[in-house]
Amino acid sequence: MSTVAPVPGAIPAPGRDARAIVQPWWLRLFHWINVIAVLALIFSGWRIYDASPIFPFKFPKDITLGGWLGGALLWHFAAMWLLFANGIAYLLCNLVTGRMKARFFPLYPRDVAVDLLAALRGHLAHDDLRRYNAVQKLAYLGAIVLLIVLVLSGLAIGKSVQLPLLRELMGGFDNARIVHFLAMAGLVFFIVVHVVMVALVPRTLLVMIRGR
Repeated sequence: MSTVAPVPGAIPAPGRDARAIVQPWWLRLFHWINVIAVLALIFSGWRIYDASPIFPFKFPKDITLGGWLGGALLWHFAAMWLLFANGIAYLLCNLVTGRMKARFFPLYPRDVAVDLLAALRGHLAHDDLRRYNAVQKLAYLGAIVLLIVLVLSGLAIGKSVQLPLLRELMGGFDNARIVHFLAMAGLVFFIVVHVVMVALVPRTLLVMIRGR
């Protein structure tokens, strides 16, 4: 009897193997590096923001990173390059293995609406962790877009003289700061919702730690 080799990135059928790998090692590695980089970026970014606020409020110093503006900038740029390198590796591995297509597509607006309504009613099932529902697909893809916008707008701010075209594409230095802040706010909102969902479905955390 012949056997068929598994297709890279394909998702095993539910119940076929209780110990099947749900999240490969490289994905878990990139995920946790991403967590460290993003948290360092957010908390150091709040300290940088406080040095020259865009809006009429500041973040409490106790929840910022860096201690002072110079220290915050060092943390911020170090975390940004870590996020950039990690993000490139993440996207390449997802594309090469076929995981990106298998996990995130197809994605239809009708499915998002149906799953979102089910989630709001508390009826959205998470029986098979090897498959993302439409809301998860949209959220994760949205987070990737936000991270890309954060890196590009951050470069437009931090390297404004060296990258004038990118700065102008962002609408100028001041508008780049606003874009950067709004993308950060969107990412923080995603993180809060993500943590709440993990608390409601703790198996997802175990899968991201041990893979199975």
